[in-house]
Amino acid sequence: MGQLDLRTAVVTGGSSGIGLATAQRFADEGAHVYITGRRGPELAAAAAKIGGRVTTVRADTAEIADIDRLMETVEAAGDRIDVLFANAGGGSFRALEDVTPQHFDQIFAANVRGLLFTVQKALPLMSRGSSIILNGSTAAFTGTPTFGVYGASKAAVHSLGRVWSNELAPRGIRVNVLAPGLIETPGLLADAGSDEGARTELRTTLSEFVPLGRLGEVDEAADAALFLAHAGFVTGAELVVDGGESRRR
Repeated sequence: MGQLDLRTAVVTGGSSGIGLATAQRFADEGAHVYITGRRGPELAAAAAKIGGRVTTVRADTAEIADIDRLMETVEAAGDRIDVLFANAGGGSFRALEDVTPQHFDQIFAANVRGLLFTVQKALPLMSRGSSIILNGSTAAFTGTPTFGVYGASKAAVHSLGRVWSNELAPRGIRVNVLAPGLIETPGLLADAGSDEGARTELRTTLSEFVPLGRLGEVDEAADAALFLAHAGFVTGAELVVDGGESRRR
């Protein structure tokens, strides 16, 4: 018997990285999972990997119309949302003097605006006992150079999580923030390209910042998300998954 048997979960940005690993974990625990992504082939590959009860919705959660379509898909199937993992987002990194209005708008649209309206529009489909998990980041509080706009967007996510945990508590809906650190995802190693030697060197360099001596794995972040999904007396928490890296600074 799985921890999420007969539950419905929605994972935005579920076609790769932490989102895909979490959707896989939720499905393995018995949930029917809806995943979103911007690219059809990646969504199809993710669905094939997850197997079981998975529904894909091609959507960019920075677009309000796409969020509406996601929720309409869930409702049309007669489902309620028991677990929402607002995971979609991302961004690039620039020093202050290199920040442009376009850079700022793109990151805040994906990480804050899209996340806020995903949660808002999911609420009518959520009931007492439901769980909302926001994907934050240790960048929200580490002050890493060139992470200014990205870190500020994630700090906003952490702030929203604290507020919403209080706003939604009377409705019995829990809100928590998952704060990954250096987790090995395709995006983390993108700058190294396809050169495996360069990727190994980058892993080694980044691992030096982590007390546990290695990068985290997406499955380890998924473990933490699963805990937040079913931990009935946990709300308003910020669960850091970073191998101790943020505590060294």
